Amino acid sequence: MSSVTLNAPKFDLKPYKSLPNEELQARINAVRRELGRRLLILGHHYQQDEVIALADHTGDSYQLSQLAAENRQCRHIAFCGVHFMAETADILSNRPQKLAERDGERVTVILPDMAAGCSMADMAAIHQIESAWDQLAEVVDVGDITPVTYINSAASLKAFVGRNGGIVCTSSNAKAALEWAFARTRRVMFFPDQHLGRNTAMGLGIPLEEMPLWDPYAADLGGNAGEQIERSRVILWKGHCSVHQMFQPEHVAAFRKNHPGIKILVHPECPREVFELADEFGSTGKIIKTVEGAPPGTKWAIGTELHLVNRLKQQHPEQEIHFLSPVVCMCATMYRIDLAHLAWSLENLVAGTPVNVIEVDEETAKWSLAALERMLEVR
Repeated sequence: MSSVTLNAPKFDLKPYKSLPNEELQARINAVRRELGRRLLILGHHYQQDEVIALADHTGDSYQLSQLAAENRQCRHIAFCGVHFMAETADILSNRPQKLAERDGERVTVILPDMAAGCSMADMAAIHQIESAWDQLAEVVDVGDITPVTYINSAASLKAFVGRNGGIVCTSSNAKAALEWAFARTRRVMFFPDQHLGRNTAMGLGIPLEEMPLWDPYAADLGGNAGEQIERSRVILWKGHCSVHQMFQPEHVAAFRKNHPGIKILVHPECPREVFELADEFGSTGKIIKTVEGAPPGTKWAIGTELHLVNRLKQQHPEQEIHFLSPVVCMCATMYRIDLAHLAWSLENLVAGTPVNVIEVDEETAKWSLAALERMLEVR
């Protein structure tokens, strides 16, 4: 197990679900006043607007964890995101240096709804990664492979990477992470998102024929022949983001036809066919900055999570902003965090009976931190 969940609820969740948003907001704010600067509510960009409105910080997963870890007064974090994000916040906030500064006092990290997971992260389990590594060792020298995991992965995978000399990456520094890896070894094993790995590696000049796709459910070598592995430079994992996978080339074509002059802006988790058609691409943070820096009248079709696109549309009425897909496409697990769960978890916290506490075990945290610190070196 990479993390443990501590549950001792004093208050039942069910009554909270029938409360109006106004009352839930008032109760959340009452806890915030009582705990003051000892509490941080973190809201990922993909959250619902009413949750974002109550967040002390908004951002992407790593940015939020880093902000919390740097805060000297914080003792409690309510992470309105998904499970792997809360794990990262726990690892960074409770690393040895920070514990020493607080005389051993831990920061409590809670995830308001434990069902808020990540379908992409779930596509790569630690036993599958270890099995793939063992199979690769039968064909090539794994000492000449650097494992790279996207930050959208479980702590157990980050720890595997840390133990094996690898690195964690974000969508904003994936290029730098791959360059770091290639300076050390001939090959990279990239997981769990195939699209980010493929788009980034092709930008470095790695041809598709040197990027075999590893299917963890295939009988042998991820569905590849030994020769494919031998000539590989990047071994991609068969995983994807369910949101960004939805965007298709025909969506781009339709917008270009119906909205002359429109610009296509996508996240690098989008499939290669869409990525190649885009005018601009970038991480969640870069997408926001790109829109913020665009002149009035700019027309955008944006390929990323629906809540973020709608928020950008509201914040920038001087521009014309569209969601790239005609199909409603949001992060369903992120959507599980609502005001009812946030109020319930915070009131349990202030009552001394915290629920949904995320605490990564010491060994996993140690090696995960090693991989995260390597990531910081190349940012």
